[in-house]
Amino acid sequence: MGALVGLGFGLGSLLVWAAFRWPREDRPAPATGRAQRLLAEAGLRAVAPRSLALLSVGAGLTGFVVVLGITRTVPIATVLAIGAGYLPWAVVAGRVRRRRREFAQVWPEAVDDLASAVRAGMSLPDAVAALAVRGPDALRPAFDSFALDYQVSGRFGECLDRLKERLADPVGDRVVEGLRIAREVGGGELGRLLRNLSGYLRDDLRTRAELEARQSWAVNGARVAVAAPWVVLLVMSSQPTVIERYQSAAGAVVLAVGAGTCAVAYRLMMRLGRLPAERRILHTTPRRSPVPPLRSSTEQRRRDPGW
Repeated sequence: MGALVGLGFGLGSLLVWAAFRWPREDRPAPATGRAQRLLAEAGLRAVAPRSLALLSVGAGLTGFVVVLGITRTVPIATVLAIGAGYLPWAVVAGRVRRRRREFAQVWPEAVDDLASAVRAGMSLPDAVAALAVRGPDALRPAFDSFALDYQVSGRFGECLDRLKERLADPVGDRVVEGLRIAREVGGGELGRLLRNLSGYLRDDLRTRAELEARQSWAVNGARVAVAAPWVVLLVMSSQPTVIERYQSAAGAVVLAVGAGTCAVAYRLMMRLGRLPAERRILHTTPRRSPVPPLRSSTEQRRRDPGW
């Protein structure tokens, strides 16, 4: 028994000495790429950017083989394969837009639930965790994870940071930062702050819905204008005369110029007709510890002669 106690004491002393002798250095997290941010905002955090790229390449190759089998014309198959390769990215971008609209519609209700819970006497962390049960269905999984994090760690600020990363939503960033401020303010100002936040979100949702309804004709018109010529070309490619024309060098140049013109016109029309998109300006970045790591006296003398 005495040997076991001595072994435990020695092991503990070794671990304490190792903590001071080789302190762990904080390393910044790797930069998040555009594809990874897009997948996170689409709610597809489990999908790797490499998988999306491979899916895009596979769609492009499949489109090339199918169109080449129908038209037997390499330039036409190449142009349509590029469009097929872009299709997975367009689907993910559309999912991002739908997810943002869905979240924007339910955030005022979620903030109202928070205000009601705080008014009933619940603490703010408990009120936020309760949204996992009585909150909007679209937000329940994220707040369920928040409730588990807070139950384990009890650190409200860090749990809010993880909640923002799970939501990956611009409106969610504003709401979470509002909750952080509400936590710091507390007292009688908490309920009023949440009510003001709910009113602001409702006004913003109403204004954006009106603008999107007026802007939808421009978006639909741009998509139809870009897709229609290529659908007509694919239908006409069953005629031998059309295939012969586009198999020549001049036909390939016409296809290349037409594809470039359609891409530029589509981007220009979408840029002129789009609404200002919200950006995640309040998302968290890796923080370095403000307390410098402890060093031994020898290292301290070597770094600072006046120590």
